[in-house]
Amino acid sequence: MQTIFYARVSTCDQTLDHQIVQAKKSGFKFDHVVADHGISGVSTKLLERPEGKRLFDLLRRGDILVVRWLDRLGRNYEDVTDSMRKFLRRGVTIKTVINRMTFDGSNDDPMMAAVRDALIAFMAAMAQAENETRKAAQTAGIEAAKAKKDKYRGRKPTYSREQLMLVRDRLAMPTSISVISKETDLSRQTIYRIRDDVEGAERALELWGF
Repeated sequence: MQTIFYARVSTCDQTLDHQIVQAKKSGFKFDHVVADHGISGVSTKLLERPEGKRLFDLLRRGDILVVRWLDRLGRNYEDVTDSMRKFLRRGVTIKTVINRMTFDGSNDDPMMAAVRDALIAFMAAMAQAENETRKAAQTAGIEAAKAKKDKYRGRKPTYSREQLMLVRDRLAMPTSISVISKETDLSRQTIYRIRDDVEGAERALELWGF
């Protein structure tokens, strides 16, 4: 049995090292790291990515696949659910760093499989909605940044887009500011500022071209 961490690192994401550190801080241990670099998650299917395709060759029954979030496994709702079900039919268990979700592919009980499929559909739909919202926000931010190119951009953000996304996700759960600070390597003051104005934090990244 092996545990593999899969990451997709696009131009808007943190580095691979940061994603690995976050996974380990959340308590995950893995034997191998498989990563696709410079690939858009909204336009490229998992099986069309060099290392994504390699996952299907590596994973076997009893293995564990760790991903930051379900959107790593496909470009949209259909691709994510299709990829997950292929892995689960092999007996692979999928775990997410965000929200610590577990999809157990080793359990063949029909009732458990039905519940699992329903949860996959729901979570994959959420992942696609988040991607679409993020894309729309990025487009709006880029347009705003172009319009204000010659204006004062304010304080340079001390956080990356990946850190902002993680803070936002953690704030949606009953998680203390201290725990979020430890997981993201951000100061408590920065997290409070993000909490009080998430949209402003997003705009600041766009204005600075992050």
